[in-house]
Amino acid sequence: MSAILVEGKFAIEDNAVALALFGHRDENLKVLAEELDVRLVPRGNVIGITGEKGAVRQAQMVLADLIEVAEQRALTAQEVRYAVQLMEAGKNGQLRRLHADVVQVTSQGKKITPRTLGQKRYVDAMRQYLIVFGIGPAGTGKTYLAMAMAVAALRNREVGRIILTRPAVEAGERLGFLPGDLQEKVDPYLRPLYDALYDILGVEVFRKYLERGAIEVAPLAYMRGRTLDDSFIILDEAQNTTPEQMKMFLTRMGFGSRMVITGDITQIDLPKGVCSGLQQARQVLRNTEGISIVELGEADVVRHHLVQRIIRAYEHFEQEKQRELG
Repeated sequence: MSAILVEGKFAIEDNAVALALFGHRDENLKVLAEELDVRLVPRGNVIGITGEKGAVRQAQMVLADLIEVAEQRALTAQEVRYAVQLMEAGKNGQLRRLHADVVQVTSQGKKITPRTLGQKRYVDAMRQYLIVFGIGPAGTGKTYLAMAMAVAALRNREVGRIILTRPAVEAGERLGFLPGDLQEKVDPYLRPLYDALYDILGVEVFRKYLERGAIEVAPLAYMRGRTLDDSFIILDEAQNTTPEQMKMFLTRMGFGSRMVITGDITQIDLPKGVCSGLQQARQVLRNTEGISIVELGEADVVRHHLVQRIIRAYEHFEQEKQRELG
């Protein structure tokens, strides 16, 4: 027996909002149609919806959520897929809450907001706890959101400086043997941090902060022996720390400071047999008061949807490998 198809519609009053919702060449509508198995046909500012009754209703619910974000900025196909996931989980209406939480505004005027419920938990944890671990795969916004929170804290004079660090694992932290001055030695390892700050602050503002010492970017080896007061401190790529390095870093925390530690335990580059300081810290500190450990997952990936599929495939591969070994 063939399914009974019904027709519905969804009207949008503003042309600019319609363009932000539809996406380039109606890409967002195509994604939504594929996800819900409906036919979407834009006619001016009205979207015609054809499909089974339940699917048509679901499409209208998702479009109602998406329109609230499209009124502020252009949507991505990934956000459309996430809106469908929220609707299927009975959490429609959550996109508005995410978009309303503006962490920072970039030099180009772009609002930085959490884009998934996992990212929202992460941002809320950074506001509430002095030490936060953000653990998850590539593309979940771990470092970028931490940077945005750090800049907001600096601008609001909650801290006096931002300190950004990561282990230069490829050099085995033996930076003294590399040619050039300190800046030339560490730049290749710290480039991703610079790129994020360029985007958030703009190159000129970033350089001014750097010159006056309000922002410090240095490899983890240069944290030893210091006490870091009145600072927002971010340790990036923490999966590549040894347990000794992680303990050294955590004990650098001084008065008036906050720490965020980010890492992806599926991308450990340490020599074989060397334990990851991030993995150990997750076990040791899980129940420690004042510390929050936020686990981000596949659903929190905000890059191209193929990144989600890649992560899922590798997770499946690792699970199968563990079964064979077990």
